[in-house]
Amino acid sequence: MPTESEQVDPLVHRFAVATCFVALLPIGIGTLVTTLRAGMAFTDWPTSDGQNMLLYPWLNDLKHTDRFTEHGHRLAGMVIGLTSIVLVTLAFLRERLLWVRWFSIAILIAVIGQGLLGGARVLMDASLLAMVHSITGALFFAMCVAFAMLTSRQWTTSRKSISDQDHSPLSLPASVLVIALPFLVLMQYWLGGMFRHMGRMMFEHLAGAGIVALTGMACAILLLRSESKVLRRSGTGILLALLLQLGLGTGAWLTKLNVPWLGWVASTGSLSSVVFRSMHTIGGMLLLTAAVLAAVHVARQLSWHSVPSPLTLEGSVSEEGLA
Repeated sequence: MPTESEQVDPLVHRFAVATCFVALLPIGIGTLVTTLRAGMAFTDWPTSDGQNMLLYPWLNDLKHTDRFTEHGHRLAGMVIGLTSIVLVTLAFLRERLLWVRWFSIAILIAVIGQGLLGGARVLMDASLLAMVHSITGALFFAMCVAFAMLTSRQWTTSRKSISDQDHSPLSLPASVLVIALPFLVLMQYWLGGMFRHMGRMMFEHLAGAGIVALTGMACAILLLRSESKVLRRSGTGILLALLLQLGLGTGAWLTKLNVPWLGWVASTGSLSSVVFRSMHTIGGMLLLTAAVLAAVHVARQLSWHSVPSPLTLEGSVSEEGLA
């Protein structure tokens, strides 16, 4: 983890931020592919109907929603791949810090892995791989956002950008809860994937939503009550992402499933259903990312407060000498 004395090249940071936005393109289209059940619009890969991916007449498929969406997902995957290559190139040309270079390589490897996983999903026609592809996509986005944060000037220039030394850190139980939140969200994301891709574990997903909602709300409150501005911002991020996800989840539920006791009949395949179900998946990814960033901040704060400051050490030595 970078220290306050390390300065990351501003261009590398700016391109890391751009990579996050580019990553939203294949992820967003990928969620739409799943919602439309278009994952097997083509049975071959890396070609599309036997044609080179770049030469395939994509725009001719405007009337065929499944083929148009799936091929768009493939092209978006190529875009994030090229973006990742540029990120690695910039890191090696302009950055001397080894952790920045290795992190950029990890992002590129993750992109390649995502591409191979998506290809295997098509060649094997495996819904399970489609679900794994979605989960690893969410983890990849969180990874990109974490890299952008770690390379920011705010992170590297001042220890006070995360936690003022005069402020008390979160208690150990509170810190453990915040650090555990990403794992709970990831488990809930998996349960959602089981329901979305496999049609299973609906009630487990609902129960998980309640657990994550309560835990996320508790973490947000703990962070918002902190004296650290950065931790309060992390709490705000979790709270906003959680409220957004709960709203999208309610919309996805009402537009996908019937609610007889309310007299509600869902319209399967409607535009509202497609939008809510797709955005609910992206909302889960945003909540996971917010939880990961908060956990990183809290872990950094814990590492600082667990090590005595040089002034404290000098004072202890002096007192021992006087004794």
